[in-house]
Amino acid sequence: MTETVVFAVFAIAAIAGGLVMVGARNPVYSAMGLLTTMFSMAVFYVLNDAHFVAAVQVIVYAGAVMTLFLFVIMLIGVDREDDRTERLPRQRPLALLLGLGLLALVLVAARAAWITGFGIFTGSPVNGTIENVADELFGTWMIPFQATVLLLTIAAVGTVALAQFGSRPPRVRSQNEGPQ
Repeated sequence: MTETVVFAVFAIAAIAGGLVMVGARNPVYSAMGLLTTMFSMAVFYVLNDAHFVAAVQVIVYAGAVMTLFLFVIMLIGVDREDDRTERLPRQRPLALLLGLGLLALVLVAARAAWITGFGIFTGSPVNGTIENVADELFGTWMIPFQATVLLLTIAAVGTVALAQFGSRPPRVRSQNEGPQ
């Protein structure tokens, strides 16, 4: 019963986050909608007993990728000033209430036992544990993993370089100026 309630709450949150991401005019609000959807996906992974994938979802996607998105949004900048008047005066108390409800749901879901090591009865490793994933990732798949890291680093540096240097118009020298 608890899993059904948690699933329903985060399914609604995921759909709402997706609608905000697509429908918001402000790019920061769109990024926050995407963050809500990514966090809801992490909860779905926990409900399916994929705790490591949920942790990776939160750390990599909701953490690193969203930081990159917000950094790019800040580099692009916004041409108009936002209206900072409070149009929804009950929004902050409602957000606090919803945050406390989310905390209660997380604490209820945290009562489940997490498998982190060898099987209790068999003595053999359980598939999908952090140890097995680490052995595969840093053993068998080490070269593709490092190539992906290098590719993503080059892409991030290229994005920053294009944002920093690509927006300036080229300087045209007049005929009076000599070679420099």
